[in-house]
Amino acid sequence: MPAPTLEELTPDGHDFASNPYPVYAALRAKGAVHRVLVPGSGESWLVVAHDAARAALTDPRLRNDIRHSSSWRSDGGHAVGRNMLQSDPPQHTRLRRLVAAHFTAGRITALRPRIEATALELLDALPERGTADLVARYALPLPVTVICDLLEVPAADRAVFHAWADELVMPASTETATAAAASLTEYLAGLLARGREKRATGLLGDLVAASDLTSEELLGMAFLILVAGHETTVDLISGTVHALLAHPDQLALLRAEPDLTGPAVEESLRYNSPVHATAFRFAAEPLDIDGTRIQAGDSVQVSLAAASRDPLRFPDPDRFDLRRSTRAHLAFGHGPHHCLGAPLARAEAAVALRLLLRHRPALAFATDPGTLTWRSSTLLRGLAELPLRFG
Repeated sequence: MPAPTLEELTPDGHDFASNPYPVYAALRAKGAVHRVLVPGSGESWLVVAHDAARAALTDPRLRNDIRHSSSWRSDGGHAVGRNMLQSDPPQHTRLRRLVAAHFTAGRITALRPRIEATALELLDALPERGTADLVARYALPLPVTVICDLLEVPAADRAVFHAWADELVMPASTETATAAAASLTEYLAGLLARGREKRATGLLGDLVAASDLTSEELLGMAFLILVAGHETTVDLISGTVHALLAHPDQLALLRAEPDLTGPAVEESLRYNSPVHATAFRFAAEPLDIDGTRIQAGDSVQVSLAAASRDPLRFPDPDRFDLRRSTRAHLAFGHGPHHCLGAPLARAEAAVALRLLLRHRPALAFATDPGTLTWRSSTLLRGLAELPLRFG
């Protein structure tokens, strides 16, 4: 009997993308690991409990390189180059070390004035009274501007770049995703070539100057930084504002205690993880995950969203609570593949939230929040738009 999809496990009349957490809770009540069908990718094991997820994320027998998959025939798909998410140590270690210095706490602190200036420019363009879509007007352009600045993407190219990236992470069809991958590959190759010609400095300069990167790895690195460097932060910013508006008591608490901005971002990461699940990992040899036998070549996904709502780790997990201890939430993963850009995402979200509440203090949903569209894919989940009323 084939495994069910998560959508097939969703009760009638409910939308999985809008609220997947009851499905995860029902699965978790039956065990930490389940066989599910991932549309377009086949059957996989899904880890939904916190402790099992944390252990799986550090298990060296689970590899990110697709060549460990029993169904592997060719890399194929829509990947642009070969990046850190598709590699294991020592290749992963070498690739990560190349760019890690650009995402340290010190580097992000130095970048903070640019983040704040960008946020203020965007806020100036928002109405003091009336309605606007926070995603299109604020949550999206802020991280896009910052990450494109780091890789010297010309301002005129940023809208089309985001359209390609959006299609790859939330594909409308196989054909459109393939076309977007081809377009983005061509664009990135040109960007890197221009960086080499003009002897670029900073992050782009380090990439083009790296003598030990193959052309495929160079493309993959640029792709991962540009796409992962903004897509998830868009969802984090909009998701945090959505959660606060849906919980007026917590919004009032944050207004009274602005120092809770950082905790608000962390609770949002736990409560509505933008990275819904990890990329597929593949068993290099047989292993057990919390008593479930995984065969060599099987694919495994860790549900970061489900793990961060495990009641054994977070009491009353469906409650949005700024005073909660969010220590050990898994929104950024864990282990060797812990998100390299976590300090940047945290800084952008905290700046965006603090300045939004300061400069547009009167906020409300401009439409019934129950009608909002949540986009989801194998990996990501976030709001398509967030219409707000100002003033």
